[in-house]
Amino acid sequence: MVSCDVNELATPWVRTLQPYQPGKSIEALQRESGLSRVVKLASNENPLGPSPLALEAVRAQLPVISRYPDGNGTALKEALAKKLGIDVDGITLGNGSNDVLELITRAFVTPAHQVIFSEHAFAVYPMVTQAVGAEAVVTPARALGHDLAAMEAALSDRTRLVFIANPNNPTGTWLQGSALKAFIEALPREVLIVVDEAYCDYVDVVGYPRCASWVERNPNLIVTRTFSKAYGLAGLRVGYALSHPVVAELLNRVRQPFNVNSLALAAAQVALDDEAHIRQSIALNRAGMVQLTEGIGRLDLDYTPSVANFLCVDFKRPASPIYEALLRHGVIVRPVDNYGLENHLRVTVGQGHENAQFLAALKRVLGLTQ
Repeated sequence: MVSCDVNELATPWVRTLQPYQPGKSIEALQRESGLSRVVKLASNENPLGPSPLALEAVRAQLPVISRYPDGNGTALKEALAKKLGIDVDGITLGNGSNDVLELITRAFVTPAHQVIFSEHAFAVYPMVTQAVGAEAVVTPARALGHDLAAMEAALSDRTRLVFIANPNNPTGTWLQGSALKAFIEALPREVLIVVDEAYCDYVDVVGYPRCASWVERNPNLIVTRTFSKAYGLAGLRVGYALSHPVVAELLNRVRQPFNVNSLALAAAQVALDDEAHIRQSIALNRAGMVQLTEGIGRLDLDYTPSVANFLCVDFKRPASPIYEALLRHGVIVRPVDNYGLENHLRVTVGQGHENAQFLAALKRVLGLTQ
C-alpha cells in the first residue's frame, strides 16, 4: 500500500488554518494547579447564569430528548419576530452566532472574493474567510475600533462581504448609528455586510444603533445576535441572524438540519421573555464594570472604554507573563495577542467577589502589595 499524507488531501486554505482557541476552563486550571478557588473571567459569559425559567424549560424537555428538535425552530423564531418587530421569514437560527457567521460566508463567498474586516476584530471573521479560500482584507483600526473610512477605501470589485462587530470584541468599542447607517447605505448592493451585535444587550449609550430595523431597507444587511452573553445560555449554543427573507432562505439551504437542539430552543424562547432576569444581568454588569474600571484605575493601568461586558486592559508591555501569573493565583482572564494586542488582557465583568479576587491578584502580580 502506498502511504498517503492525508494532510495534503485538504484544501490549501484549510491546511494552514489555525483552530479557534477557547479560554482556559476552570476545571483545566484546577487540574493543573491544584487550586480549588478559581474564577474565570475569560469568555464574556453572564456571571449571573441563565434565567431560572430557562432552566425549568430545559428540565421539561429532558423526557423527550430522544426526539429530534423542530428543525425550523418555529416557536423561537416566532417569539423573536414578535419581540423585535421583524419578518419571521428573515430569521435564521444557528448553533451559536458563530455558526451563523460560518453559514453566511459559506453561502456567499468563494475563493474569487475578498472579505473585509478590521484589525483587532473578532477572531472568527478571519477563520471563516480562510475556510472558504477567500482573501481577507484587514483594515487598520482607529483607537482599537473600526475605522469606517478605511473599510470603505478597501472596497474593490472583488469584495463580497464586510464584517463589523458593534460592540467590538475584544476591545469593547462601538460605532455611532449615524456613521454606521451612512456606511451601510453607501455600500454597493452586491456587497453584503454583517453587523455582529453579540453584545448589544449590554449597551446603554446614546447613539448606539440596533440595526434590526434597517434590514427591510437594506437587503444586503445581515444582523447577528446570540443568547450566549446577556441571556446566559453559552453552553446551549443558540444564536440567530436577521436579514431579508431571500437571504435567510439561502442560508437555510446550507444550514445543517437540527443545528439547534431542543434544550436550546426551549431555553432561548423562555429566556427571551424573562425581562426581569435580563435587567438584573445588565445591572450586575453595570456595577461590575464600575468596580473593575475604578480598581484598574487605582493600579494606574490603562483600559479601553467598553460598552460590553468586558474590558481590554493595556499593560504597556507583553501581557503573557501577567496572564500566567494570574493563573497561579486562581484567576483566568483572556490573552489577546492573537488579535495583535500583545500588551493587553481582556477581562470579563464577573460578580462582585470575582472582580475583587481578580483585582487583588493583579495587585499582587504587579508587585503593588506585600
